[in-house]
Amino acid sequence: MHFQQLAYFVAVAEARHFTRAAEAVHVSQPSLSQQIKALENELGAELFSRARGNIALTDAGEALLPLARRILADADTARHEVQELVQLRRGRIRLGATPSVCTGLLPDVLRAFHDLHPGIRLRIEEGGSHDLVRQLARGALDLALLVLPLPAASPALTTVELLQEDLVVLSSTARPAPGRRGTVRVADLEDEPMVMFRHGYDLRELTVAACRAEGFEPQFTVEGGEMDAVLGFVRAGLGVAVMPSMVAARAGQDLRMTPLAPPGLRRTIALAHRSDVAPPRAARELQRLLLAGRPDAPAAAPAPDAPAAAPAPGGPGPAGG
Repeated sequence: MHFQQLAYFVAVAEARHFTRAAEAVHVSQPSLSQQIKALENELGAELFSRARGNIALTDAGEALLPLARRILADADTARHEVQELVQLRRGRIRLGATPSVCTGLLPDVLRAFHDLHPGIRLRIEEGGSHDLVRQLARGALDLALLVLPLPAASPALTTVELLQEDLVVLSSTARPAPGRRGTVRVADLEDEPMVMFRHGYDLRELTVAACRAEGFEPQFTVEGGEMDAVLGFVRAGLGVAVMPSMVAARAGQDLRMTPLAPPGLRRTIALAHRSDVAPPRAARELQRLLLAGRPDAPAAAPAPDAPAAAPAPGGPGPAGG
């Protein structure tokens, strides 16, 4: 069994067409078919059924496909690891993160890493924790910043807690402050119009679960947005939103962040990678930098009804979700 045969197999499985698969991997169709046949002979099972020109995976093909993808991803990682030059002068990192982490935590960390290692290419993949876990399992990511706890059916991952972050209520300064005496109870949100993220956001699930625990369903004036859209809707006075304090701190002076009354809401951010494969050298260096900046204590809650701070000069404004 050869990597090339597995690559051809995956190409046919994805294209469901031998000619198009051959074009995708830049070989002739007869050569591709010959290699697929050799792989089937090696395994002792047919991988595709070819009925009236329709290409479908057999049971054996369905079983092989996720394994082949993972093997090819690991081989690609190994090639990049070996090809890195000494002193981290060249390489790449595939980092996954939830959208709010991309907005709040990553800009400063990635700037520090880029200053140290300007030759390293950074590829960022935004998504919810469930999607990022799947991408880690497939070998499509080297590291991921996730919200704990992980999905119950998570594959074998190594996770290290980075920080615990308070969630706050973000509102427009043009509206009356929500809550009383400078804080907001979750129960107070029953009477507040809310702006809500699209499905797949960890923040959406956490907020809805907190409201239901208080016995009510949140009232959405707008829902389905990404992070920058939600910030814009709140700024326009369409409603309030529950946000991580790090995102709120970068949101701008025209937005107000109000702490949640004790016990409040918090979330735990962790750094994760596959347990069975060590991250590439460049990713390990970023991992070291992230862990070195891990706070010894949870982040402090913001002052009551504090205006959100303006972005630092030259720093990125809110983006992502």
